[in-house]
Amino acid sequence: MRIRRAGSEDRATVHELYGEFFAELPPPAYRSVSLEDELREVDAYLAEHVAFLAEDDDGPAGIALARRKGRNEGYLSDIYVRPRARRRGTAKLLLAAVAQALRVLGADHLTLHVDWENSVARTVYDRLGLEARSLQLVAGLEELAGRLAEPVRGETFGSVHVQTDDAGAVERAVRQFVPRLGRSGGSVVATSRNGWTAVYDDLADRDPQLLRRLARELSDRLGTVVLSLGVEDGAVVRFIVFEHGRIADEYASVPEYHGPLAPGDVVALRANPTVLARLTGADPARVRAVARTAASPRELPPARELVAAIAEVLGLEGGGVGFAGAAALPGAVAFTHG
Repeated sequence: MRIRRAGSEDRATVHELYGEFFAELPPPAYRSVSLEDELREVDAYLAEHVAFLAEDDDGPAGIALARRKGRNEGYLSDIYVRPRARRRGTAKLLLAAVAQALRVLGADHLTLHVDWENSVARTVYDRLGLEARSLQLVAGLEELAGRLAEPVRGETFGSVHVQTDDAGAVERAVRQFVPRLGRSGGSVVATSRNGWTAVYDDLADRDPQLLRRLARELSDRLGTVVLSLGVEDGAVVRFIVFEHGRIADEYASVPEYHGPLAPGDVVALRANPTVLARLTGADPARVRAVARTAASPRELPPARELVAAIAEVLGLEGGGVGFAGAAALPGAVAFTHG
């Protein structure tokens, strides 16, 4: 394999090779450039910058185009090797020639761009020790505009309420369960009020799924009724009632907030006044009046008002408070997990 500098006299050959390159790896749709546009840039490299041509016994085998940028940056614009000359070290020889030419021009670093989809090239560059230092991100403006028009997400917070007067047992259960998740953080256990002991956890406060897991675990471990209550995205109020670790009732103020549901699932996310009366002592009529559902958050009171009203109906003092305000509750015991 022979590597030599290419000049304007090699224009037809370099154009032919670049045309094959363009056909094999066309520019991404967002660039919208033609082969003619690209060939005009190729001519500039032949006339003003660094261009190398690889040749073997069968003729032209590959090209590399590069230039110096700024004070000390060498930029590799393009490198292409015909299929018949691949896996023979051709690309490596071209890169070596480019690196030497750029060093003569005063560059001490080589940079290049590679399409993410070009896994073969990325593997080669990785083996040669080139490191990813930046990432080009792309988005269609129409799709981006639609996402930017979406409403800003509000706050997410929640609490867990255990139907017991034994705050010590609740604290021990929390200390045992939360570290098993492999996540550190802090928790607050508020002493029994109206027959309920409340739990606030800084991790579960921001993660409705973790809040749900914590409530289910405490219900299963302590063998009692446990209720998780919270606000999601500042828009949806949700509570789940567990009895001996199993869901007894679930409510979401906007059932289809996270996406369409089957009609039966929408109905299932309405509060069940009979079940709640049995498990919490709440008045069924008040449950029906307060724990309403709607197609949009705009059809209901603000989420903070609604969660406080539901907590009051269910007899859960501190039910409208998240982890940030839990330490100020009467009898609150705060502790951290290692």
